Amino acid sequence: MNKAANKKKGDWGEKIAASYLMQKGYVIIHKQWHYSRYEIDLIAQIGNTLVFVEVKTRFSKEYGEPWTAVNQSKQRKICRSADYYLRYFRIDAEPRFDIVSIVHAEGTTEITHLEQAFYPTLG
Repeated sequence: MNKAANKKKGDWGEKIAASYLMQKGYVIIHKQWHYSRYEIDLIAQIGNTLVFVEVKTRFSKEYGEPWTAVNQSKQRKICRSADYYLRYFRIDAEPRFDIVSIVHAEGTTEITHLEQAFYPTLG
């Protein structure tokens, strides 16, 4: 799949994830928030909790569940970006890191929301 197709798939998944989260009572604060070369797909709030959401979308389970692609390196990048976000906006809150995993195959869309999918790592 080429870069443009991947971007289109990712944008579609993020739209689905944002809608799903809003239905669960989350308020979407930012979509595709950038820091340097890193991006946080969605930044949301539920109650007093600020949630940084990584969205992974696939059109097949051939390579496993999408959330498994959020490896330790990706987690560190998300945590680094979240740290910058909190400092930049002077927000004194403990972040939460979620993953929304979407598989759209054979006419159905399966959404898996992993709350507190990982914790900030050092290094």
